Amino acid sequence: MQDFTPFEILSGHYDRGLVLLADHATNRLPNRYARLGLPETAFGRHIAYDIGIEPLTRALSARLGVPAVLSCFSRLLIDPNRGEDDPTLVMKISDGAIVPGNHPITAEEWNHRVEAYHRPYHQAVSRTIEAVAEASGKAPLVLSLHSYTPAWKGVPRPWHAAVLWDSDYRAVAPLLGALRAPGDIVVGDNEPYDGALKGDTMYRHCMMTGIPHALLEVRQDLIGDTAGIAAWADRLEPIFESLNADPALHRYERHPSRTGPYPA
Repeated sequence: MQDFTPFEILSGHYDRGLVLLADHATNRLPNRYARLGLPETAFGRHIAYDIGIEPLTRALSARLGVPAVLSCFSRLLIDPNRGEDDPTLVMKISDGAIVPGNHPITAEEWNHRVEAYHRPYHQAVSRTIEAVAEASGKAPLVLSLHSYTPAWKGVPRPWHAAVLWDSDYRAVAPLLGALRAPGDIVVGDNEPYDGALKGDTMYRHCMMTGIPHALLEVRQDLIGDTAGIAAWADRLEPIFESLNADPALHRYERHPSRTGPYPA
C-alpha cells in the first residue's frame, strides 16, 4: 500500500490455537505525514506507541511458536485500539501534546486513515484469528499486549503489570493468578485502565465472537531495554503456555459487554 504496510503478521504454528496482538507496536508514520507537525522527541514517548511491546511480542511469538499481528503505524496517526466511530480515533491532543497534523482534519482525510491503515490492520487480525481457529479446530486464545507509563500526571503507578477485561473472565482469572503467584510484582485488575471499551480490539474480535481473551499491560520502565524485555519474556512464556494448554480457554462463549448491547 503506497510506501507503507499498516500491519505485520509474525509466523507461527496456527494449530497451536494462540494468537498474540500488539495494537500499538510501533511509532512509524507513512512518508506523506512527515511527523504530523510534532518534534521528533514526541515519537519516543508513549503518546506515539507502547514502548517495549514490539520486541516483547516478537520474543514471545518466537518462543511460543505462535502467530502475532502487529500494527505498523503510530497511534498518533489513528488508534487501532478504538472503534471507527470513537471520537478519540484520531487524537487532536495527547497527554498535553497538540498534534498539528490532526487538527483540523477533513472528513476525507479521516476516512482515508480508516480505510488505509485502521481497517487493514483489523482485517489482518480477523484473518489470523480465523486461520488459527481453522487450523486448531477450536476457539483460539487471544492475548493482547500493551504497555503504560510508570507515572501519570506526576503520580507514580504502583502496578508492575495489569490485566484489562470487560466481562469475560475466563482467561483473566488464571492470568492474574499466575502473574501474582511469585509474589514479586503488583498486578492491577482493570487498573490503571478499565478494559470495557466499546469497539476496541478485544470487543471487536473477541467479545462479540465469544473468543477467550485477555489484555495484558506491562509498565514501560520494566521493558524499556533488552534486559527488561528478556526478563518479561521469561516471566510470560510459561504463563502463556499454561493458559493455552487449558481446554476451557478454547471454547466459544459469548458474554454480554459492560458497555451495553452488541450492535445488531
